[in-house]
Amino acid sequence: MRGTKRGFRRTIASLLVLSLCIAAVPALPARADNKINELQNQIKEEQKKQNDTKDQKKQTENNINSLNNVKTSLQGELNGLTDDLTQISSRLEEIEQNIIDKNQEISDTQEKLEQAKETESSQYAAMKQRLRYLYRDNNRTYYEILFSAMTFSELLNQSIYVEKLHEYDHRMLLSYKAQREAIEEMEAKLEEEKAQLDDLQAQAKEQQASIMTSVNNTKNSISAYSGQIAEAQAQADALGNQIAEQDKNIAALKKQLQEEIAKSRLAAKSAWRDISEVSFAEGDRYLLANLIYCEAGNQPYAGQVAVGAVVINRVLSSVYPNTVSGVIYQYKQFAPVLDGHLAIALANDSATAACYKAADEAMSGYTNVGRCVYFRTPIEGLTGMQIGGHIFY
Repeated sequence: MRGTKRGFRRTIASLLVLSLCIAAVPALPARADNKINELQNQIKEEQKKQNDTKDQKKQTENNINSLNNVKTSLQGELNGLTDDLTQISSRLEEIEQNIIDKNQEISDTQEKLEQAKETESSQYAAMKQRLRYLYRDNNRTYYEILFSAMTFSELLNQSIYVEKLHEYDHRMLLSYKAQREAIEEMEAKLEEEKAQLDDLQAQAKEQQASIMTSVNNTKNSISAYSGQIAEAQAQADALGNQIAEQDKNIAALKKQLQEEIAKSRLAAKSAWRDISEVSFAEGDRYLLANLIYCEAGNQPYAGQVAVGAVVINRVLSSVYPNTVSGVIYQYKQFAPVLDGHLAIALANDSATAACYKAADEAMSGYTNVGRCVYFRTPIEGLTGMQIGGHIFY
């Protein structure tokens, strides 16, 4: 009878455990769906970010086009200013040559003026000398010339000669004076023309300086726009690289999504054993407790139980090995196995009493994470059940 009761109790207990497990079954698809939805949302978010990046790149490229248009316009303006500068420089050279020529004309005219003045002075001196000679000593000489004539005809000739001489001297004096005055007028005119050339030169130099300032300002503007264009192009290139990186991220997320969908479908379709169907080996408790220590020794007790439950869930799932050691030592599944920490813990039996207690609870079929078969430290975008410092999913 007692055996019957014990069997009944075992049956009841099994049914209770089974009920708990069945109650937990919906959690896996829900979490898997949440993961899939979360990945889909991530993909949408990444695509949105990529679209934003593309918009930024397009805007940057439009900005580059605008800057290039302004630069081209400035270059055209610079070409026009350069032509103007060339023309005004040529004009200035012409004016400067004219000034040189005008100075030479003035110098030549001044020499002519000096010669004319000297000629006029010489003529005047000669005329005075002759007059002085003719009229000296109370005009005796003049009278001697007149009265030295032997005949009336000679007298008349002598008188005419004297008259002609006076007329010649007077005419020559007036001629030299007129020549001097003409040269002086020419000199004044040349000086006036030179003054005008000086004004033209000053204006041309001022215009040349103004154009040169405009040229330098335009060159500086072109240089500034060139710098902006280079900076914008670098930004566009960086955005292009960012878009390429986002393409990789989106592709990786899509691949991960497909893998998660496959895992979800596989988990939903896989068979699960009852805990009562599991036969534990002698060292399973020791192995599981030390793995719990390596994975969650610094976590709260609930987190330690949850790690043990993940291992047992894998044992119960047909997708994973059906033994504790097979699950724990499956290739690249648990980091402490790969980095050697589990081997050290097993050598020293580092597991605490809490770790052993958590292993016992998990091996009894208790789970506080439903049928979760994964756990890890939280990362951005990972959803699931968080206990302590781990996310279980």
